[in-house]
Amino acid sequence: MLKIAVCVSGGGTNLQAIMDAIDNGTITNTEIAVVISNNPGAYALERAKKHGVEAICISPKDYGSRAAFNEDFLRRLDSYEVDLVVLAGFLVVIPEQMIEKYRNRIINIHPSLIPSFCGTGYYGLKVHEAALARGVRVTGATVHFVDEGTDTGPIILQKAVEVQEDDTPEVLQRRVMEQAEWKILPHAIDLIANGRVSVNDGRVTIAAR
Repeated sequence: MLKIAVCVSGGGTNLQAIMDAIDNGTITNTEIAVVISNNPGAYALERAKKHGVEAICISPKDYGSRAAFNEDFLRRLDSYEVDLVVLAGFLVVIPEQMIEKYRNRIINIHPSLIPSFCGTGYYGLKVHEAALARGVRVTGATVHFVDEGTDTGPIILQKAVEVQEDDTPEVLQRRVMEQAEWKILPHAIDLIANGRVSVNDGRVTIAAR
């Protein structure tokens, strides 16, 4: 059984997609040990509690320094003995010591087809604003492992989404969630839970069933 921690900062729509996928059998062999948010007002915490999942807030604002936050965040994460950390809209820079300790055991969902519209400053609506400003016809989402860079880790899955002529950033954001994010993030977790994902020389291989 794959034990996962889901880290969130906002509404938790990807968290909901994960919980629903576990319930309906799309994700197998997996349980959520804890949901962690840096934001005490995140609705994602309410989603978790309603689902009977332990939910905690660990906010950098409650610590005297970023180093103190990083140390306690890692200590508390370690206490749950999880196999995989899922970043589902988590707007906190992951400490390097955590990346090192959980190498190829942290995944992130990003709302574009990496390497487009990714890296520092590209998050949330900003990604979709940039895509529309560039005039792209196709965007999408990417699930990738987390390394020391920003959106630079090995890519696990991607899914393309068509851009419509009259899209606003908000409309496009919603379509990317519905058609890509909520599908490939649960799928990636299921692949990992069933031992089908391996990383070699920075590239992901997905084994056939």
